[in-house]
Amino acid sequence: MASDVVHKTFAEWTKGLTVGEARISIFNHIRDIPYSVIPEIRNPVNGPQELLIRMEGSCSPKHFLLGQMLEMLQIPVKYVSYPFSWNVKRAAYPEELRRLAEVVPVEYHLACKVRIESRWVLVDVTWDPPLSHVGFPVNDDWDGSGDTRLAVEPLGEIVHENVQERMSFVQGRKESWTVEDHVRTTRFIEELNEWLRKVRAEANWPHSTLG
Repeated sequence: MASDVVHKTFAEWTKGLTVGEARISIFNHIRDIPYSVIPEIRNPVNGPQELLIRMEGSCSPKHFLLGQMLEMLQIPVKYVSYPFSWNVKRAAYPEELRRLAEVVPVEYHLACKVRIESRWVLVDVTWDPPLSHVGFPVNDDWDGSGDTRLAVEPLGEIVHENVQERMSFVQGRKESWTVEDHVRTTRFIEELNEWLRKVRAEANWPHSTLG
């Protein structure tokens, strides 16, 4: 169930809009929240609310929030996992971050598929606009009905029946991680978050576009 914070924000973002306009507004607002990996808000229980309070978060809380809000518009939502590697050539990582990306294990990106006009559409709100300057595929202009670009280069696709299945899936995959895998991932995340903050600072990008 969505929290009071989510309901209040939903009302602000959709006031006076048609359903089509509302889903574009929701998309744009969530996309513009700065991407940052914060492990403690990756779950569907507190993730959406904490994302709105902190005004930063990764693909998981962003898409759990997107799913909740689209369901408030009576739009069916599916959660989809995409295994991927952080070591992608299109991202203009600095040297140290590139070195760390080469040794972290496969991660599991989350996006949504939503039912619009009798078809399931891929909707991905992961990357905020200034990150396009360093090679991330930002979805700038979603028309509210077509597929967006996926945020990662996928190694597969797993469609989940519900959010609990998504959480169980990721937990099960990460049970095979070694201590070294966790240490390397933590170090990579710290460096990634810091670099993305610098990217936004250089682009003079505000931490929030709400208003």
